[in-house]
Amino acid sequence: MKTALTIAGSDPTGGAGLQADIRVFNHFGVYGLSAVSALTAQNTYEVNAISKVEGRFLEEQLNTLINDIRPDALKTGMLFSTDVVKAVAKIIKGYELGNLVIDPVTISSTGTSLIENGVLDALKEGLFPLAKVITPNIYEAAAISGINIMDEKDMERAAVELKRLGPEVVIITGGHFKEARSQKSEVRSRHEETMELIYDGEKFHRIRGHKIKGEYHGTGCAFSAAITACLAKGISVIEATKKAKEFIDAAIKNAHSIGKGMRLLNV
Repeated sequence: MKTALTIAGSDPTGGAGLQADIRVFNHFGVYGLSAVSALTAQNTYEVNAISKVEGRFLEEQLNTLINDIRPDALKTGMLFSTDVVKAVAKIIKGYELGNLVIDPVTISSTGTSLIENGVLDALKEGLFPLAKVITPNIYEAAAISGINIMDEKDMERAAVELKRLGPEVVIITGGHFKEARSQKSEVRSRHEETMELIYDGEKFHRIRGHKIKGEYHGTGCAFSAAITACLAKGISVIEATKKAKEFIDAAIKNAHSIGKGMRLLNV
């Protein structure tokens, strides 16, 4: 059986973090492994507290696990501190692990910062060069690349800049743009479209869709986890992204309203 490892924070709601990742892995028929990189006290509308895991203990978790089970793919989510980033990089290089997907989590859906100072630089210098794929959303891509993203051209410029940091493939998610639709020169309607932009260093690929109204918890986690599971099964990055997009759209359309805040994906 194929296996995938998530190195991420714990989310008590199960809507994001390692709990969500494992459920996504299972959906794709991949056995989920996990190592905790941070603890959070959160619900569907706020993050009340974060307790960081020391880098040494994360390294101990990973060493113990990988000495027994070598993952076919792995992803990182919330990496709160620089010593945690360094521990992950050390393990990946030491075991020569491939199919690394980095979801560069910086801020929660409710607006709380999920990283300490210096983490973005540590990610860029220590982990991005080891990655098969990075999956920043528009806001994360802007923060990391230094490019203010207002349209598709800006997304392309940011993707090129992020590619220079070393990952094999850059996927920028969450492009919401107003596009006019016309037939026989008559504008019929305006839809808010979504776009995932994929850049492999040679060509841009776009996966378009329509934004589904509402606020949803853990979409970035689930998207990157779906890609990770597909990579573990030997699926190409482009096809993995298409499958992840289809999966997320279905999970959003069937989301659960069981809390007072954002809806939880049906994964």
